[in-house]
Amino acid sequence: MKKKILRKLFLGFIQIHILHHAKKTPFYGAWMITELKGHGYDISPGTLYPVLHDLESKGLLRKTEKKVEGKIRKYYEITNDGIQVLIEARKKAHELFKEIND
Repeated sequence: MKKKILRKLFLGFIQIHILHHAKKTPFYGAWMITELKGHGYDISPGTLYPVLHDLESKGLLRKTEKKVEGKIRKYYEITNDGIQVLIEARKKAHELFKEIND
């Protein structure tokens, strides 16, 4: 039970993390997996790509394809709607952080 609850919470954190990096610069999935591992999230491609597709289908990310070393690599970048969601998520995360650290 505990593991399921933590997984659900962390998925929200991961989505914010994805939007944050997509605002900085376009990224590809394998890079994001490595980035997330650096923050303690052990996420597989089978978990990450559905999250990316969901954020894309909701209009928060935009996908472009580039040929890299003969292969097609999919890059994700934030949309205007994604920026607005990220702004609101940052406010809520900051508010929560302040409250739980008092």
